[in-house]
Amino acid sequence: MAVALRLKRIGKPHQAYYRIVAIDRARAAQGKPIEILGTYNPRAEKAKDKVVLDTARVDHWIKVGAKPSDTVATLIKAAKAPAKPAAASK
Repeated sequence: MAVALRLKRIGKPHQAYYRIVAIDRARAAQGKPIEILGTYNPRAEKAKDKVVLDTARVDHWIKVGAKPSDTVATLIKAAKAPAKPAAASK
């Protein structure tokens, strides 16, 4: 079974909200996932609230051969990046 890490939309119309899931590639995009790995809320005001991710489980799935979509790969990279310190004000 080939596994993909991709987004699954669960929001209302015009209020997008996504789950980051591990899912069999043969299933439809909105099919039942194997595991829910996190969430992505593009409408969140704070950057730290946009991506909530279980990085240990993501690393496990990638280690066993799961392929992340381009968007999910970008979100994983952003979630693992260290937080930028606030700019010093004068």
